[in-house]
Amino acid sequence: MVYILLGTGFEEVEAVTPCDLLRRAGVEVRFVGLNGRQIVGSHKITVTADLTIEEVSELPELLVLPGGLGGVRSIRACPAALALTKQCWDEGKLVAAICAAPTILAELGIVGEKKATCYPGMEDQMGPADMQDAASVTDGRLITGRSAGCAMDFALTLVERMAGRGEAERIANGVVYRHWEA
Repeated sequence: MVYILLGTGFEEVEAVTPCDLLRRAGVEVRFVGLNGRQIVGSHKITVTADLTIEEVSELPELLVLPGGLGGVRSIRACPAALALTKQCWDEGKLVAAICAAPTILAELGIVGEKKATCYPGMEDQMGPADMQDAASVTDGRLITGRSAGCAMDFALTLVERMAGRGEAERIANGVVYRHWEA
């Protein structure tokens, strides 16, 4: 199972694209609302969460933190979201973040000196991370994505981790996305 955290002001494409592609691959995905069930994104698109952060009762196999400056502020302001993120990492789960959200992982001590990417100009908030010039970067259980424009690459990387390379290639071909390189 995959949880995607949604806080007010999240970047819609960075949340919906991974959800869509993972579901196409048959992976169970749940949106987790940090501010109730109706969460308004950074471009005023409202998404209905499957459950609230208070209703989380089990750890996912993969936790995804979308960016969007408002969404990142919402995650930082939610102790339960931060605790869930840290617990997922500490218990050996996959943790992924895109755009500004990798900075949260750096603050929590998850990134360390691992390879990572984030929104251009935020690298100084990534601590000792080995920053990469790439759309999506995987280093062990850590998966990071650069920006909204890299959401397809990021999502396909998540599909590959959850459902295998062949399934990721099938999805990329099915949506006619020819630019993905894992």
